[in-house]
Amino acid sequence: MFTHLLVPLDGSDFAELALQYALSLAEKYGAELTLLRVVNPPRWQSMMEAESPELFEKLRHSVELDARNYLDYQKTALEQAGYRVQMRIECCDKPPADAILDAVEAWDADAIVMSTHGRSGLQRWMFGSVAERVVRHAQVPVLLIRPGGKRPLAPTPSSS
Repeated sequence: MFTHLLVPLDGSDFAELALQYALSLAEKYGAELTLLRVVNPPRWQSMMEAESPELFEKLRHSVELDARNYLDYQKTALEQAGYRVQMRIECCDKPPADAILDAVEAWDADAIVMSTHGRSGLQRWMFGSVAERVVRHAQVPVLLIRPGGKRPLAPTPSSS
């Protein structure tokens, strides 16, 4: 059913919970995993780039290095456990949801497994929802893991 799962990770413990679901699916279907980290420069960085290009470049390099180290750690642990894993870092100015959607097409993933922070009301209006945008625009199935959700023992027909 699934051969290639895209798993966006932001470094949070909650995002890593989504990875556990992806691992269950990878085991069940023999799927390959692509771990994705989207790195967006904060809005103030454009001002910093104009004022101090050297400092901006050091900061950008540091953020990318942190993302690479995080994904390297995850990838190594998963490969040692027997999973087939790729990792990708997308450093871009586009919204994270758009980077995730582009990654699905670019890497031919057939499903996305990701967390949602479960914001509602004013927080959702102010910060938006990466997960909501991905669900609305994805051309592949999306499994969203919500805060406080219970982990199923196995996929059921009603959860497919």
